[in-house]
Amino acid sequence: METPGSQTSLHRANLERVVRAVRMAGSLTQAEIARSTGLSAATVSNIVRELKDGGTVEVTPTSAGGRRARSVSLSGDAGIVIGVDFGHTHLRVAVGNLAHQVLAEEAEPLDVDASAAEGFDRAEQLVKRLVRATGIGYDKVIGVGLGVPGPIDVSSGTLGSTSILPGWSGINPAEELSGRLGVPVHVDNDANLGALGELVWGSGRGVKDLAYIKVASGVGAGLVIDGRVYRGPGGTAGEIGHITLDESGPVCRCGNRGCLETFTAARYVLPLLQPSHGPDLTMERVVQLAREGDPGCRRVIADVGRHIGSGIANLCNLLNPSRVVLGGDIAEAGELVLAPIRDSVSRYAIPSAARQLSLAQGALGGRAEVLGALALVLSEMGDSPLLGSALPAAAPASRLAFT
Repeated sequence: METPGSQTSLHRANLERVVRAVRMAGSLTQAEIARSTGLSAATVSNIVRELKDGGTVEVTPTSAGGRRARSVSLSGDAGIVIGVDFGHTHLRVAVGNLAHQVLAEEAEPLDVDASAAEGFDRAEQLVKRLVRATGIGYDKVIGVGLGVPGPIDVSSGTLGSTSILPGWSGINPAEELSGRLGVPVHVDNDANLGALGELVWGSGRGVKDLAYIKVASGVGAGLVIDGRVYRGPGGTAGEIGHITLDESGPVCRCGNRGCLETFTAARYVLPLLQPSHGPDLTMERVVQLAREGDPGCRRVIADVGRHIGSGIANLCNLLNPSRVVLGGDIAEAGELVLAPIRDSVSRYAIPSAARQLSLAQGALGGRAEVLGALALVLSEMGDSPLLGSALPAAAPASRLAFT
């Protein structure tokens, strides 16, 4: 038994600090591990050697600042994680290893709103097909990250708004998918996962305080404060789409009038252009036409940008993030939407907050949420199962079977 403060417990804590740093970053040089953990270079060197001998990490030669270095990543045999992203019109699944490498990924169209049962059936089939395609045994699956297009009630684990996915009323998504796959499932809303994805792989790398704004069929924000996603006590933090812009505006699905979502979400924006551009218009097509110079599409995108900027200005005044990352189809419009967002932020945000803010287009596109689902598992899985033989006198860590 370990005694708090003993050499054994201190050694275990140091092992976990090193593994956690590598797990969250994907790969780090030994010097970077020392800086991020606060451990001495000699201690890090000894721990890395121990973890390498135990098969937990892999060490490869690299360079940093023109000097030779050693890059440390978790072993490819340490396990795999799975990301599942339900959008309103699609299902996307990715399989990755603990070194942050995506091994398999696939997306398919799906009317998620229609039937939760069909959605979970399709997800189960796609997960199992992709795991088989990697050639890695099911016993190596550590967990699944699941994204849904709506807030999750923290106390019940169910969707916090039945108006967003009426066919999912009363369903606990994590329990449903875990029962089918036989592994732990961690669930979050799509905006939070988009924030995680951009934080780990995309435009949010190196930033500790950011907001990821997803503009799609709805509008939501994933908030990262001091490097961690902030969800609020009820799990509904970041519902920026329901900031009121006009009390006499259109009725929103939440029951209020003039929410930001009613001026920016695809379901409200597309009808403005369909009389002149046809009934089959999509937001992706609007962005394409705007980039080609279509005046109507450019005007609508600029208006959307100004409204989004008003919401972002409120976020700046309240939370003072250092970076805002724009996601969703409209982000592909680039400066056509980013420029009017900046105009609104400079007009409505406190000057000091506006000056400190950097605004960026999402780097991951439609993959942000599924990669964020992988990152969610990596952040929630813990370190003890990875230490294996590095823990003295410890029984081998067991793994849940993938059924």
